[in-house]
Amino acid sequence: MRWKPFEIPESKQVDFVEGLISICGAGDPKSRHGCASHVYVCNKSMDDKAMNNSDGDFLIVPQQGTLYITTEFGRMMVEPNEICVIQQGMRFSVAVEGPSRGYILEVYDGHFVLPGLGPIGANCLANPRDFLAPAAWYEDRTCDFTVVTKYQGKLFAGKQDHSCFDVVAWHGNYTPYKYNLDTFAAINVVSFDHADPSIFTVLTCQSTRPGVAIADFVIFPPRWSVQEHTFRPPYYHRNVMSEYMGLIKGKYEAKEEGFMPGGATLHSMTTPHGPDADCFNKASTDVLQPVKIAVGTMAFMFETSLSMAITEWANKNRVDEKYYECWQPLKKNFDPNWKPASSK
Repeated sequence: MRWKPFEIPESKQVDFVEGLISICGAGDPKSRHGCASHVYVCNKSMDDKAMNNSDGDFLIVPQQGTLYITTEFGRMMVEPNEICVIQQGMRFSVAVEGPSRGYILEVYDGHFVLPGLGPIGANCLANPRDFLAPAAWYEDRTCDFTVVTKYQGKLFAGKQDHSCFDVVAWHGNYTPYKYNLDTFAAINVVSFDHADPSIFTVLTCQSTRPGVAIADFVIFPPRWSVQEHTFRPPYYHRNVMSEYMGLIKGKYEAKEEGFMPGGATLHSMTTPHGPDADCFNKASTDVLQPVKIAVGTMAFMFETSLSMAITEWANKNRVDEKYYECWQPLKKNFDPNWKPASSK
């Protein structure tokens, strides 16, 4: 499925909590197992209001508009092309300057961690030094304050007579944090063939099965493509993971038309998918020389081993009914008499 860019409200004022929309998910927060994909669309700050997620961690990906996030640990400014993680039980409030939109990956099982680098060694991908935690900040303010708690998938509101951001100091390493996607040190194939997109994993939430993720956050950053004798774009495939993709800016190289910033796609497990016809034709005839791809673009993927169910809202709103048409011009190219050209 593909969704057109999710609409930001224009006729009424909507804050971050009011603008949360669930798109798909699997599992159950009551059993602390599963994940969900949401979007937020808002145009108003959370005045005298905070949110607390008792169900799991939020990984927030702004697409339009800067988020000014106040937490019990301090404040963070998170711009498009950055991400932040608000871990379970942390109260936070989101202020915006205008129309704002973005994506959220929620996990129930555990917390996001850096992926194991294996034979890559100690460096590259997302380096620990580039993650930033807020400095302590507080306010001692009396007001009519609301705390909205997400608990077992539902929202509950409680009133109090003061701001909840009155924590003077903190210590330890259980904090909210942010990360700039431009600091990701990409690894790529330098000989031939196509590597699994897991090489672009920024953060992962692992399951109890070694090597199997509840959810991975993967990006497709600007990088050099140099493979020889290879169809360089993501090839046509079916896999046992569910892939939910979003686009922060630019054009995704495998589908330059139709997949728009602020929209999304979902390719469920074992569903065939791959580049559209235009991408296939171009990549099949291009001269294979070193080229920098995805310049000015940032696409990402929420990938999970779970089977994602689409919400009723997402099944009826902003659906691109013509998504399938991007593959219709593909032609059969098999020729049993074809032989590769001699390299001599």
